[in-house]
Amino acid sequence: MRENRGNHMNNRSARTRAAHMTAPVAVIGALATVLTAAPADAAEPVRAGTTPFPTQTMLPSSAQPRTSTPVRQTAAVRQTAAARTAYTVKPGDTVSAIAIRNGLRPADVLAWNGLGWRSVIYPGQTLRLTAAASAAAPAPKPASAPAVTTHTVVRGDTVYAIARKYGTTIAKIIAANGLGGSALIHPGQKLKVSSAPAAASVAKSTKPAASPAPAAAPTSHTVVIGDTLFAIAKKYGTSVAALLDANGLGNGSIIYPGQTLRLAPPAPAQRFATLDATQRGHAQHIIRVGRELGVPDRGIAIALATAMVESSMRNLDHGDRDSLGLFQQRPSQGWGTAKQIMDADRSIRVFYGGPRDPNGSASRGLLDLAGWQSKKFTDAAQAVQVSAYPDRYGQWETQAHGWLASLR
Repeated sequence: MRENRGNHMNNRSARTRAAHMTAPVAVIGALATVLTAAPADAAEPVRAGTTPFPTQTMLPSSAQPRTSTPVRQTAAVRQTAAARTAYTVKPGDTVSAIAIRNGLRPADVLAWNGLGWRSVIYPGQTLRLTAAASAAAPAPKPASAPAVTTHTVVRGDTVYAIARKYGTTIAKIIAANGLGGSALIHPGQKLKVSSAPAAASVAKSTKPAASPAPAAAPTSHTVVIGDTLFAIAKKYGTSVAALLDANGLGNGSIIYPGQTLRLAPPAPAQRFATLDATQRGHAQHIIRVGRELGVPDRGIAIALATAMVESSMRNLDHGDRDSLGLFQQRPSQGWGTAKQIMDADRSIRVFYGGPRDPNGSASRGLLDLAGWQSKKFTDAAQAVQVSAYPDRYGQWETQAHGWLASLR
């Protein structure tokens, strides 16, 4: 018994010594494993020309959790980066290194921070690691068609003033009406104008808000340093020739700062009249022949005003010296014989002139004048009539367009 007891004691001592010898080995192995394992969010050094994959360190089978599967460190890096929206630059950082370290593409980091490939970053700088959040764009409202209206040109109008009145642009008016680069317009002319529709808004009260009165069209311009006649004409939708004429200037005239320029010549005092049956008949005859010959409305209005000035729209058999008829044409000046001039239809056609002029090349009618449409109303009439009182034609300009619009 004593011997067996001694043997038992000896065996237990041996097992104890064996345990003491093996325990440090396991502990040391476990410590070595912990010391060599990289933390989950540590970045692996990247070599040029290689793909960054972190080294996977496996725990000994005795130390690994039995209920979990080893996870690659790359997933942990990307998971951390996903939650990071900004990064503060440290010494030695580069955009490429920061992007790779956070599982991003360098091109994206550059774009999110408004940088180029040659941009320099500096310690302490904060870089975005996500795209900037943008507010959701409101659903587009269906565009409503612009309101189209017709504007009848009056004396003193300019394309610029009309554009401002209707809330549109000079270019749109020129395009809608086929106007040339000079954008010349004349009283009585009808222009198609597309005004921008007003944006709908929620009314805060039942009382409608009063709409502001349209701004008055400018009638003059005060010259400032750097101004030129060309620039002023372009600004107000007129021409250099019109500015020169409105201000009594010649082609070589000089403008100076502080000078006030009229944008259009002062409108002559307009005259109006109600036609009797005889006058109405002659006016309708002038309009009918003008339509037959294809004369533009402005030309017909010039003929109506001229007949009103010369004969009060009557086929007179008398006048100054040998002047006769609706337009007081003179036989002595080659307009035809007295009998021919008293023929109202022939007299009207001779005034219009052109290739179908019954008087041929013996006289010069309106259509024979080069550029007559670009002339002022009164100047075009004067070029045909050569009157001692040329300004009188312009006084009937508005009324002539009115007759043209009302008579058929």
